[in-house]
Amino acid sequence: MTDTVDKTPAASVPPEQIKAIPVRHYGRWVAGVLVIAALGLIVLAFSNANINYDIIPDYLFDEGILSGVWHTLYISVLAMVLGLALGVILAVMRMSSNPVTSTVAWLYIWFFRGTPVLVQLLLWYNIALVFPVLNLGFYKDEMNQVMTPFLAALLGLGLNEAAYMSEIVRAGIQSVDQGQTEASHALGMTQGKTLRRVVLPQAMRVIVPPTGNEFINMLKTSSLAYAVQFNETIKAATDISSTSLAVVEMYFVASIWYLALTSVFSVFQYYLERRYARGSSRTLPPTPLQRLKKNLRLFGSFRRPEVAR
Repeated sequence: MTDTVDKTPAASVPPEQIKAIPVRHYGRWVAGVLVIAALGLIVLAFSNANINYDIIPDYLFDEGILSGVWHTLYISVLAMVLGLALGVILAVMRMSSNPVTSTVAWLYIWFFRGTPVLVQLLLWYNIALVFPVLNLGFYKDEMNQVMTPFLAALLGLGLNEAAYMSEIVRAGIQSVDQGQTEASHALGMTQGKTLRRVVLPQAMRVIVPPTGNEFINMLKTSSLAYAVQFNETIKAATDISSTSLAVVEMYFVASIWYLALTSVFSVFQYYLERRYARGSSRTLPPTPLQRLKKNLRLFGSFRRPEVAR
């Protein structure tokens, strides 16, 4: 009797299927329960508070509130334009080889970044204590007549924003390779033309994202203009609350409008960043609509039954 030897090669034997046992993360469940419990306590506290939530929709589109929202948007855009224009000039001055211009730019940035915005607004509003009369040669008037709440808010917000924008623009300019400037000079381009046509277009990829963030921050910082009697959203809400005695309710109305404005401009900022990312990224990040469609397709594929072959 001969024994039969199994000569089947080991490579032809299929390996056993590995059973992957997922690791249980009990800490995640505990953290999730604690977060939900904390949110529940906050909601319960606000629901039991002495706040009349029913009148919030009535004042949401009040004429005074809408006027304040319009002034908030108006002063934010103008202050941002002023800050961006002056910020570019300050960034160029800061990077200049001229010690006078670079020192002046540094002192400007040091002062306006080192003092509170509220103090700057109040200083502009009371500038008549320093210059009682504005005399430009071709125009002369009392400073109290010239320095209106609108002008004080514009100068206070815009000049302060210029200090921050100058640093953002400077970082964007320095992100462009020095060889680009040297190649432009080799082609006979002047310093100004090199900056406008070569450096700044490439620096926009770095400048745009923080600039959008600064504008969203400006929408909220503009509420400080209430201190100089500028009729923005907070002042409009406060004026209504002084007659209706609905103080907290009006703050909720103002907060809803600020959330709406920042949400809309956050969407604009996202698509603007996506546009300027085309020069540095081969694959652009998906838009929110594309991500939603992808998630819906995945959800549909999970629910679709498999067809037996």
